[in-house]
Amino acid sequence: MTTLLRLILPLLALAFAAPLPAAPEDGKTGRLVDRIVAVVNDDVITQNELQAAMDDVIRQLRARGIPLPPRKILERQVLEREIVRRIQLQLAEQMRIRVADSEMVATLDRIARDNGMTIDQLHDTLVAQGIDYPRYVQGLKEEMIIARLQRREVLSRIQVSDREVDNYLATQAVQGNLDEEYHLAHILVSVPEAASPEQIEQARRKAESLLRRLREGADFQQLAIAESDAQDALDGGDLGWRKLGRIPTLFARELVRMQPGEIRGPLRSAAGFHIIKLLGKRSPKVQPVTQTHVRHILIKPNELRDEAEVLARLRRLKARIEGGEDFAELARQNSEDPGSAAKGGDLGWVSPGELVPEFERVMNGLAPGEVSQPFQTPFGWHIAQVVGRRQVENGEEQRRRQAREAIRQRKAQEALEAWLRRLRDEAYVEIRLDP
Repeated sequence: MTTLLRLILPLLALAFAAPLPAAPEDGKTGRLVDRIVAVVNDDVITQNELQAAMDDVIRQLRARGIPLPPRKILERQVLEREIVRRIQLQLAEQMRIRVADSEMVATLDRIARDNGMTIDQLHDTLVAQGIDYPRYVQGLKEEMIIARLQRREVLSRIQVSDREVDNYLATQAVQGNLDEEYHLAHILVSVPEAASPEQIEQARRKAESLLRRLREGADFQQLAIAESDAQDALDGGDLGWRKLGRIPTLFARELVRMQPGEIRGPLRSAAGFHIIKLLGKRSPKVQPVTQTHVRHILIKPNELRDEAEVLARLRRLKARIEGGEDFAELARQNSEDPGSAAKGGDLGWVSPGELVPEFERVMNGLAPGEVSQPFQTPFGWHIAQVVGRRQVENGEEQRRRQAREAIRQRKAQEALEAWLRRLRDEAYVEIRLDP
């Protein structure tokens, strides 16, 4: 079947600020002025755009109780994140990656329903909180575009072999921590590709200096925000709770010997030098898993067939199925998923997390036998039908599924970080911040 990979990395929290205070006025003309703080390929980032992003980050850090670093340091980190975001949006534009208006309406409707609201109530609530609603919607759209780009360029290419699964399970069995989870944070001092010995040594010395500061009592989150070169720096370096298989091997070897609160490093990787801190560990209770037997029909827009035609065709197929025609036969005749079309669109029994979120959300909302309305994922437009559901214990088959997904997520994390670093290195960037 087409690999319907789930998005690995969680998206940055969306907390969009109210309109900015007025920019300084030109003393002669009285007009509001703005200035360019960075050139990114053929685009620019302005001071007002940077300030808006700063406001978002400051609000999030304060809500989490994380001390703010000096403004200049935070400004530099926020600008770097905005540069990487802008580079990805430019690439998505070149590749004609889009989010349709219908998708935005569906996404806003889902967000509203998850909060017990209608879309109109969501709008009114955000405005009442001082949030610029059009900016909120635009930011959400851009995050969806970036997620789609990352899936296409990186995450859909991740492969996990049976041998990797076997090795993972064997290692976990020896360590006796199949279900144990670790809460991890890290700081990265990056090293450029093809770095000179002097650059490597400079990075190593900086990492050792940061490690000394931490052992002398410096706050890990604040230091990560101020000094880390990782994409999660503005989250205080927090990688969240993960099972061992989802953690880079370099870190995992250290974690199994660490106690909560302990710090290790510097650890050398292709990206640079890392400092890690174990924030906690736990052994969650294993619950039965609900699996869904699902089948689908996939049709993709192309140069000869636009989205409107695809939607009309899928709606006709849905009507024919509901009129009594066989789903499997129509899937064999019409589906453009090379992996499942010959099997009548059958994706088999799937566990939570195996399909992309867009597909899983629709699937989870269907009763057995029900056929969905047409919906879009990064692979095209679908209709889906749930054949059945079952509860399964965490047996051998399920452990292998979990192992495969854990390995996939770990490899995806590493591949995504390398891809983002390469995009940044290959882009033309001119920073014009005041020193």
